[in-house]
Amino acid sequence: MAGSLNKVQLIGRLGADPEIKQMVNGKSVARLSIATSQSWKDKSSGERKEKTEWHRVVIFNEGLVNVVQQYVKKGANVYIEGQLSTRKWKDESTGQDKYSTEIVLQGYNSSLTMLDSRGNNGNSNLVSENKSSLPNDNLNQDSSDLDDEIPF
Repeated sequence: MAGSLNKVQLIGRLGADPEIKQMVNGKSVARLSIATSQSWKDKSSGERKEKTEWHRVVIFNEGLVNVVQQYVKKGANVYIEGQLSTRKWKDESTGQDKYSTEIVLQGYNSSLTMLDSRGNNGNSNLVSENKSSLPNDNLNQDSSDLDDEIPF
């Protein structure tokens, strides 16, 4: 369909360490559980309220999977860009169809930015499938340099 867009952008914290699994084809996949929260002041009671949403994130790109496996842990603050995808599967115990909606990082427009600072400079760290942009002007590297080294 022309003119459609399927893009998700989230900033949140990991609720658990990433889960890394091997697929049948031998490639790795990473699964993340990311929490986002919103807070507000209740008009009637005046008390502060908060609601947390949990998001399932699946990463198929091997480069991103390797970075997630090495550097991303429970509690990490991350920014992700991906696409919504709903998959259907059968529950083996009940035979019922089940559905799961996930944010998938795969393809050219997917990225993962680690927002927690490392070291003393406080720079954010960007890892993107297209490796076309860096989060900070102080990092003057060619995009071809990023293929050999992780920029943090």
